[in-house]
Amino acid sequence: MKRRVFCASVLAFAASAPAPVTATPRNHTILVLGDSLSAEFGLQRGKGWVALMERRIADERIHATVINASISGDTTYGGRTRLPALLAKHQPQVLIIELGANDALRGMSQALTQENLIVMAQAAQKIGAKVVLLGMQLPPNYGPEYTKKFAETYPEAARITKSALVPFFLEDVANPPDIADAGKLFQSDNFHPNELAQPILLRNVWPIVRKTLP
Repeated sequence: MKRRVFCASVLAFAASAPAPVTATPRNHTILVLGDSLSAEFGLQRGKGWVALMERRIADERIHATVINASISGDTTYGGRTRLPALLAKHQPQVLIIELGANDALRGMSQALTQENLIVMAQAAQKIGAKVVLLGMQLPPNYGPEYTKKFAETYPEAARITKSALVPFFLEDVANPPDIADAGKLFQSDNFHPNELAQPILLRNVWPIVRKTLP
């Protein structure tokens, strides 16, 4: 009789006990600091690679919010100047740096570009953010020496700061596998990738960014 009462008491307690609480996954913030290549220059809103990444994140049910702080015409110096306030405001877990093309257009030194990239990466890492650098390369008309030094800027900055690196952000866009497609992925200015190129840009970036997310 006592055993039956005990068992009944246990069952009653189990029925009344609250269900175990499942922890809500932490929501990550991804901050994109870029120039016109990430600011949807010349594109319909929502068609750029950053917007496509937001949809990819939603499709994969990843708990992450994307903040696009890209400004057309920005340089690594401009990004370096803007970044402290952005870090303080958004407290990102991931920082994607897509800057440097305008440095070359303005003739900035490779050393200064590299210094700015390093300072930005280290500032983000100080608040615990992971950093992804989007590497850029220049066409040969910039001269072999400058082109070579510029191409080395991103791997070196990534090595020094231990950041993740996309070797060439415009891979398969500026240098399509089929030479007959050369130029077809750019807008009329032959500088900004068009809408057809945006999924390719995301394809270049996403595998590296995905590794930084839960």
